[in-house]
Amino acid sequence: MNHRPPSGLAAVSAALLAMSRHLEVRDVLKTIVASARELLDAEYAALGVPDDHGGFAQFVVDGVSDEQWKAIGPLPRQHGILAAMLHGGKTERLADVRKDPRFEGWPSAHPDMSDFLGLPIRDGDETIGALFLANKRCPKPEGVCGFNAEDEELLSTLAQHAAIALTNARLYERSRELTIAEERSRLAHELHDAVSQKLFSLRLTAQAAATLVDRDPARAKGELQQVAALAAEAVDELRAAVVELRPAALDEDGLVATLRTQVQVLDRAHTARVTFAGAGVRALPAAQEEALLRVTQEALHNALRHADAGHVDVTLSRRDGATVLRITDDGRGFEPAATRRAGRHLGLVSMRDRASGVGGRLTVESEPGKGTTIEMEIPGG
Repeated sequence: MNHRPPSGLAAVSAALLAMSRHLEVRDVLKTIVASARELLDAEYAALGVPDDHGGFAQFVVDGVSDEQWKAIGPLPRQHGILAAMLHGGKTERLADVRKDPRFEGWPSAHPDMSDFLGLPIRDGDETIGALFLANKRCPKPEGVCGFNAEDEELLSTLAQHAAIALTNARLYERSRELTIAEERSRLAHELHDAVSQKLFSLRLTAQAAATLVDRDPARAKGELQQVAALAAEAVDELRAAVVELRPAALDEDGLVATLRTQVQVLDRAHTARVTFAGAGVRALPAAQEEALLRVTQEALHNALRHADAGHVDVTLSRRDGATVLRITDDGRGFEPAATRRAGRHLGLVSMRDRASGVGGRLTVESEPGKGTTIEMEIPGG
């Protein structure tokens, strides 16, 4: 049975509706690529969102398996045909992309492509992406592009709607970030006001107790009891604020997705290679997930800012009924015997406190010139 692509207004309408249904940028990109590949009956489709450094902030493909994608290697740079679409701003329809003088080759694991159709996605005068397809699934004579003018017109329509959907998704994510920032600012002000008032009252009461110790011990005892009560209230206020300030990403995405996202951001932002692997770990209580996240953040900060690491590896796994977080770097390391000095400098004391506070334990292995491994183990997961 021959493959027949979807056609007609209903298919186009379905694709456009699918694009506008998603609010997350990554989901919008995936939907655009899948819709374009299906509607134009291509073997491969991809969409790249450029960054400001000659590479791509995001790059989504359809028609390539996960194994193939991993074997291909790093994301492409802005060169050759991709650069022409991003910076030239015009549609490219080629009978054989490999014979174009701008073609600069691809990795050995890259699938072989011939006929090619690509165009920029534009928001006004700004090019916000490049959408392209390869290997039209239809009979075609040698040297003739399988994609025709009708395909070009259809892809142009998709690109216009893709620009709207992508812009809306970006605005949604920015709005959510601002909302979170505003809420955290509000909580910080409330925390400052509430705790400052409590501490001011505590200070005055303590001063009153100090003046009464010699001439009225009974009243001094009462004032000291009030000091204890005020201190307890301040601690309760702080605890409540900390619960409210739990990272929003943990609630929305879960621990594994949050760690993966943070590692990807750091990998792009630093020259060091930062990797993450996490599988088979179930959801944990909120306090444990936050402790694992905070320890990871502290350890990554140490490795990237202080240890001059070239490679940092973060893994989250299960072992003997426990969840194990492991952060390993190849940085300069330190002498664990000098625990007091190193603990203060590298935040090891706070990391150990976080681990013990959720029923876990933290171990540190390091040696000058041979990197550092921090492992946190907590029951469950």
